[in-house]
Amino acid sequence: MLRILLCLLVFATPGLAQSFTSTIRGTIKDADTGMPLPGATVLLSPTQTGAITDSQGAFRFENINVGRYQLNVSYLGYTTALISELLLESGKENVQQIRLLPSGKQLNETTVTATRPVSYNSIQEITIEQTFRYAATYMDPARVATSFPGVAAANDQANGLVIRGNSPNSMQWRLEGVEIVNPNHLSNAGTFSDRPTSTGGGVNILSTQLLGTSQFLSGAFPAQYGNVNGGILDMHLRTGNDEKTEFTAQASLLGLDFAAEGPFSKKSKASYLINYRYSFTGLLGAMGVKFGGEDIRFQDLSFNLNFPTVKGGKLTVFGMGGVSSNTFEPEKDTTTWEFAKDGQSILYKNRMFASGLTFEQPLGNKLSFRAALVGSTLYSSRVAYAVNSRNFEKNELLDDQQLINGKVSLNTTLTYRYNPRFRFQGGLFVTLNHYKTDVWSANTDLKSLVIQPFVKWSFQIAPRISAEVGLHAMLSQVERTDKLSALPEPRAAVKWQFNETDQLNASFGLYSQMQTAGLYATHIYDTDYYNNRNLSPTRSQQIVLGYQKSLPKNSSLKIEAYYQHLFDVLIGQGLRDNYSGVNLVEEVPYEFLKNSGTARNYGVEASFQKLLTNDYYMLVSASLYDATYVDLFGERHEARFNGRHTFSFTGGKEFKSGSENLWGVNVKVLWLGGFRDKPIDVKYSETLKTTLYEAQSHYSVKMKDYFRPDLRIYWKKSKAKFSRTLAIDLQNVSGTKNEAYRYFDKRKDAVVTQYQLGLIPVLSYRWEF
Repeated sequence: MLRILLCLLVFATPGLAQSFTSTIRGTIKDADTGMPLPGATVLLSPTQTGAITDSQGAFRFENINVGRYQLNVSYLGYTTALISELLLESGKENVQQIRLLPSGKQLNETTVTATRPVSYNSIQEITIEQTFRYAATYMDPARVATSFPGVAAANDQANGLVIRGNSPNSMQWRLEGVEIVNPNHLSNAGTFSDRPTSTGGGVNILSTQLLGTSQFLSGAFPAQYGNVNGGILDMHLRTGNDEKTEFTAQASLLGLDFAAEGPFSKKSKASYLINYRYSFTGLLGAMGVKFGGEDIRFQDLSFNLNFPTVKGGKLTVFGMGGVSSNTFEPEKDTTTWEFAKDGQSILYKNRMFASGLTFEQPLGNKLSFRAALVGSTLYSSRVAYAVNSRNFEKNELLDDQQLINGKVSLNTTLTYRYNPRFRFQGGLFVTLNHYKTDVWSANTDLKSLVIQPFVKWSFQIAPRISAEVGLHAMLSQVERTDKLSALPEPRAAVKWQFNETDQLNASFGLYSQMQTAGLYATHIYDTDYYNNRNLSPTRSQQIVLGYQKSLPKNSSLKIEAYYQHLFDVLIGQGLRDNYSGVNLVEEVPYEFLKNSGTARNYGVEASFQKLLTNDYYMLVSASLYDATYVDLFGERHEARFNGRHTFSFTGGKEFKSGSENLWGVNVKVLWLGGFRDKPIDVKYSETLKTTLYEAQSHYSVKMKDYFRPDLRIYWKKSKAKFSRTLAIDLQNVSGTKNEAYRYFDKRKDAVVTQYQLGLIPVLSYRWEF
């Protein structure tokens, strides 16, 4: 019997030690022209396996054991690219599209993913792999950005971002380089007034299954960016697998996801990528299960179709769309009614759609052309009734509003590289905006046109010094006004690589941003005659100084100091309320506004990042900042989002168990200075039974510091034809009560503090095959 057992163990050992394999492949192209680079050398670590790209710039590593890898790509006359944190899983190929930069002199390795770096300062790349790995991101790139220095979430329930003390309204969303409307479900999530915001929401409509590498910029933007003062999140779509059909299914407390990708035919490199998602809360809502008395539902569909054209060109057709709703109905047991909202019936609906196409075409070895056309629209409605506690009937209409915000944007860009030391880029953005409201039967229908030409020259001054100068212009006009704003915006940046590991950067620029559409549409005294249509864009001057040091073991240190001077800021002309545009989010002040205010933000940021190598990673970020504004009377006050400091730690460790199991433990800790609020006039609020602030008050009330630890644990298991991932995310694992805002509750007849989310567990199961 003992001999038989030993024989079974011998034969069983190969099965237990079975290795699962897959493929890493991709293409290497010129970053400016998009032309393939044949003969490039690709080194796969840690296996130290090498490959040479073919005539189409393609490389391939087949039958590679699943696990973590790095690619080191080199080509004569180009910078070396180091692509880290690659995860190869069974059942899925890892396909990379890498673009190399020409270089007059090779100094050190540049960590890139797929695209040319677009800024010298204040830029972070967000990969899909990070979005899946970081704790409590809900697979949303905006929530990944809270790990970066100087970035804070405006509210736990939404993904609106406070960047360097600026209002979330100063952020801009882009898709494939083109400005779009707010791309989120439930754009009212976490707001004081329960009304939509222009940049935030509960869940990103674009599924992570379609995302490639997104770019997050926080200031001193290059010349190709306009109509923004605070920050940019530019989402890019990945290309579907053009050789093999693959599927992904995922179930979580967020929703059920189904994705498919693959080639249209074996004879073509054209490919498709499509994803559909339905909310898990929607399924529970259909069964009568509610969260905090709310029935929350959403679903979305997104796709990306890729068609190669002649001579290395590419045409893509893409789209995304989602519908969501939030229904609140009072409890039948009226004795449980505690707050004013408990006696209301509220229905909020949200629909967002965006679709477009891009066309890229190399025009020889030095010239390339790119065009993108995107249309996007956001519709939201809110209806609220007071419910009679005796007969449970809706007896008083409290709110009835519909909002439509649409954009159609065209972008054309021409890139010309005279030689490795000189590059020119020029282009034009044209955006038509349409804003329509129906609030209490008061209708507004406004259109505006924004035209933004730009030119930019990049050149190498010396072997170790490069610079970039550019000019952006924004011409804008709101319908039914005679005012045309024509604003020139010079930009400049310089980089000094003074040795192999250290570099200094400096950037400067002048910027402008249109007001949120609701401010232009404001009616004063319920008439169309008194309005704010003649408002000008808010402008800013920004300076950034940065230092970056490359360290051993795939780590780096970054330090940046910045200064922002905002002018032509909106301020209210009312004698009671003290409005400044830098403090507004979802609220619309019904009074005259003028571009006569100023504001100032300055600070210093530092971050240390170690990429995922040797089974662990970390990102430690911190900032100290000050954000102030000047009011109608010329007095300077602390701004609403002047938390004064941010700190975040994001890190994790992976553990291998045999060849088929991979465990990961990930932690994120956020410690932010508390935002500010106005003091509430309690007596006046008691009289009128609504929230009213003290006359001419400013944001003198500081809320408590914000502290939130998050945890993510995942288990990846590989099989021959598929891989599975089981994960649990615990947001605010300590259950800390963080203050959100204060308001006067007429049922309580007192000031109430509203807190942010407590412990939120999200369990997910992902299957890739």
